[in-house]
Amino acid sequence: MRKSIKTRLVKSFMLIIIITVVILEVVLINGMKDYYYKNIEDILSNQIEFSIDYYLRYFSLDRLEDIVIDDIDVFWQHTTAQVQILNSDGKLIMDSLGVTNDNSNLYPDIKKAINGEKGVWVGNVNYYNSPVMSVSAAIKDQDRVIGIIRFITSLKETNGVIRFISFLLLGMGVIVVFISGMVSVFLANSIIRPLQEVTRVAEKMADGQLKVRSNIELEDEIGRLSDTLNYMAEELVKKEQIKNDFISSVSHELRTPLTSIKGWAATLKCEDFGGNEIMLDGLEIIEKESDRLSTMVEELLDFSRFVSGRIKLENDEFQIKDTIEMIGKQLTPRAVNNRIEFIINIDQNLGYMLGDENRIKQVLINLLDNAFKFTSEDGKVILNAYKENDILVLEVKDNGVGISEEDLPKVKEKFYKGKNSKSHSGIGLSICDEIVKLHNGTMEISSSINEGTRVIVRLPLREVS
Repeated sequence: MRKSIKTRLVKSFMLIIIITVVILEVVLINGMKDYYYKNIEDILSNQIEFSIDYYLRYFSLDRLEDIVIDDIDVFWQHTTAQVQILNSDGKLIMDSLGVTNDNSNLYPDIKKAINGEKGVWVGNVNYYNSPVMSVSAAIKDQDRVIGIIRFITSLKETNGVIRFISFLLLGMGVIVVFISGMVSVFLANSIIRPLQEVTRVAEKMADGQLKVRSNIELEDEIGRLSDTLNYMAEELVKKEQIKNDFISSVSHELRTPLTSIKGWAATLKCEDFGGNEIMLDGLEIIEKESDRLSTMVEELLDFSRFVSGRIKLENDEFQIKDTIEMIGKQLTPRAVNNRIEFIINIDQNLGYMLGDENRIKQVLINLLDNAFKFTSEDGKVILNAYKENDILVLEVKDNGVGISEEDLPKVKEKFYKGKNSKSHSGIGLSICDEIVKLHNGTMEISSSINEGTRVIVRLPLREVS
């Protein structure tokens, strides 16, 4: 199934928006987390520096182990964090919570402090149920590390705040995506609606409605497409008018010489040519071909009148049953001569119809003529006439050569000729369709190769007053 441009546009917009929102969410959440962790690190670092400075200022002459025993408050009176004092090798001397040291697993921050650098570590310990942050710094005496001070604090509350703000940001992201989705649909519609209008107009033009015009007034590609479509329709109308005028003119001009040719052929046939069979056969051919050309000229004139709108129906109330019976009698001899079984089924209560009787005759004769033409000997042609509510249904069926699936949608087009060698001008069915439309009816054609063709004409009936 083809996806519409609107669907593709909305999906593209939404994909861009979602990717953008996700990237922003990740950046904001990570940035916020780093901000909070950095603040805690700075607080612990400042407290450690203050404790080290206090120690070096007032207790630098005493050993670190002695200070731990005598004045332990020196190191944790300035903080609420867990305090650890380690010697220069990283061995725990004192812990404010009474935690014992495991020298086999020195933490990364302690390793950095041993080398004289500040160390920071975030991770889990077995005596807290949440991650912790530890900051370690070396206590130096003239560039010599004499001990390490380490502050440890729980990140439980901080992580709670981070989670809360993260949920707020995610909620805002969902709202942004939803609002952006609504805006995307609106933007897509602003692009699609003009395209749909242009497509609708183009479909009507393709269906032969060349007077329809696109009314889109935009200063963009769609606007230029609309203008081009209108220009194309105008040019097609001009060319169609030129073609119709030419057909009308040529048809009128052909009538007079054809009448003369047929008249002289009939006159010469009455002359005595001394048994010259070739001459007589030639005159017979000339007369028949003149009749055929005259029929084609009449069709062309009818076509010209229809397309130019000059045709007018001579509407009158007539009994359609009598008209169909008369056509049946008229065409029965042809069926007999072609050895075709011609079956006529007419309902007795068809009633009256308001329309042009001669044009209805023209439709039926044309349809039956096609049926006889494309049905071989020993074939069958059926004419059914019946009522469906207030609709007259005329059905012509045959079991002839049929129409190919490729040709079927085009047989009612003007001047379209099928591949069959018996196809003539290609306007007979087109004229029939125009006559039926003028009577507010419809004509449907269905067919299969080597199985036959079925034509159904539906026309409105008028109740007897």
